[in-house]
Amino acid sequence: MSTGPGPGTEFPKEPEQALGPRKHRKAAAKARKPSAAPERAPGAKRRGEGGRAELSPWAKELWEWGRTLVIAVIVVLGLHYYVFSLSTVEGRSMQPTLYEKEWLFVNKLSYRTGSPGLGDVVILKDPAPESEHEDYLVKRIVGVPGDRIEIRQGELYRNGELVVEAYTDVLIEDEDFGPVDVPAEHYFVMGDNRHASASRDSRSFQAVPRSAILGRADLILWPITQWAAL
Repeated sequence: MSTGPGPGTEFPKEPEQALGPRKHRKAAAKARKPSAAPERAPGAKRRGEGGRAELSPWAKELWEWGRTLVIAVIVVLGLHYYVFSLSTVEGRSMQPTLYEKEWLFVNKLSYRTGSPGLGDVVILKDPAPESEHEDYLVKRIVGVPGDRIEIRQGELYRNGELVVEAYTDVLIEDEDFGPVDVPAEHYFVMGDNRHASASRDSRSFQAVPRSAILGRADLILWPITQWAAL
């Protein structure tokens, strides 16, 4: 007696899985593959290349402002030290050319590329040894290295020749001076105010070294009504 299936017997078909035919299973597996960029949790910082956290917008703006401020300070300090500065007139030793509280534009670059010249109005360190702190003077150069300076009968002589000083309004009221020779790398300076005892200058502290001269006063900047080139 035969126990096997008889002729024409149909075997039950294996039911299809829930995922469908085999050719679709790979696509389904791909669909479930984790994303290369997982979603960030709320509040998490985005990271740039190298794993660094990117700055928030306000932090970026603060950084830009800070960097700009630092660059500006460096530029201003560099200009102040090497190119120009502002100086305020104190006292009356340079009248009638300069008056107290006027602001001067001081050109420092000119003496980094050249030398002081006759007639220049200059800012220099006060050479007085009794000065407790560093003071500055504004004076006019009337003698350069190698010159012989003399004052007699109220007038200035350079190398034996009378100097016509259009920037003064009176004769020199102080006593006669010299003659003296200006040493190398030194300059003889005087104030434009020639009234008695109105100016402390090279007649009292001698010619000043080149290193003491900080710059040339080129302009009166303030008050605006007195604006003028020197």
